[in-house]
Amino acid sequence: MAQAQQKTKPEDTEVWEPIPKVVTAKNVVVEPPSDAVILFDGKNLNEWVTTEDRNKPAQWTVANNVLTVKKNAGNIETKRAFKNYQLHIEWQIPAGISGTGQGRGNSGIFLASIGKGDAGYELQVLDSYNNKTYVNGMAGSIYKQFAPLANPTRKPGEWQSYDVIWTAPEFNTDGSVKSAARVTVMFNGVLVQNDITLKGPTQYIGEPGYRQQHGAAPIKLQAHGDPSEPISFRNIWIREL
Repeated sequence: MAQAQQKTKPEDTEVWEPIPKVVTAKNVVVEPPSDAVILFDGKNLNEWVTTEDRNKPAQWTVANNVLTVKKNAGNIETKRAFKNYQLHIEWQIPAGISGTGQGRGNSGIFLASIGKGDAGYELQVLDSYNNKTYVNGMAGSIYKQFAPLANPTRKPGEWQSYDVIWTAPEFNTDGSVKSAARVTVMFNGVLVQNDITLKGPTQYIGEPGYRQQHGAAPIKLQAHGDPSEPISFRNIWIREL
């Protein structure tokens, strides 16, 4: 068994085909409704903390109404924990981005953060405009689980939007899964994940599974270690369901 585990590689869970159809789509800017909780309005990071130390304020850069990843500051996540919700978030790959594949504007939105580092359920953020990579790792994918139904990614330098409906997993008292997590994702107004049932939290190596019971959880943004220019976010709000 130990020998089999040693042979497991990240590539084992990469899926390269079929390639989602490219769809031309405009960015969808949605103003927050009256009952929304504003997570980032362009002014400050009062709603965010550092993932590795939740007593430490988030250290990413806020300028010109935009939040930009600061990679050496690590991941950030919301102070508040959420269970079932509707989330709107806009993101931008820098114009003139360099790199290829997963090393091109990589970040992620963890729809439930259940531990330090990259533990949780990741909706991938990546430059997928004319950038070849495994399809369950491109923008709009639930990382290493589900490829998007289409590829509506816009050019680097243009703003993109995700609208997410998240249903948290439920657990029995013995820790077994009562109901798995489900998610629907609109990417630039195009349906890319249609009420799919997740196999568990994101797993970079090996198959996902529900190995840790949890309740409501923060939402996390990833400071990925790839060498490309950091990406930016704006207009982040949430409605609890």
